[in-house]
Amino acid sequence: MNWISIAAVNLVLAVALGAFGAHGIKTIASPEQMAWWLTGTQYSFYHALGLLLVGILIKLGYTTSTTAWLLQVGLIIFSGSLFAMTLGAPRWFGAITPIGGTLMIIGWIWLAVTTFKHSAT
Repeated sequence: MNWISIAAVNLVLAVALGAFGAHGIKTIASPEQMAWWLTGTQYSFYHALGLLLVGILIKLGYTTSTTAWLLQVGLIIFSGSLFAMTLGAPRWFGAITPIGGTLMIIGWIWLAVTTFKHSAT
């Protein structure tokens, strides 16, 4: 899997979704929905940049693709659920948002564990 390319696609989507939020839905979304959109966009940017770094670290042998998978799936669930609610998904849909956040946290923990193990060898 080419995680650097996937990170680049995530960055493209973050820019496009940020622009869509700023221009496309701003007039129809409530302030609460706009806050959801902003949070989803911010986390998309942060984790896409993080995934870019992780992709480089995978190529250098410092971590494994498990880190990237956790971050990617977490990003999709976390930001995706916020975007979906903004666009009209039922509010209970937000119950899956913490699952995505938890996967991202585990991904960063896994990065710490694998890079620590690498430095110890």
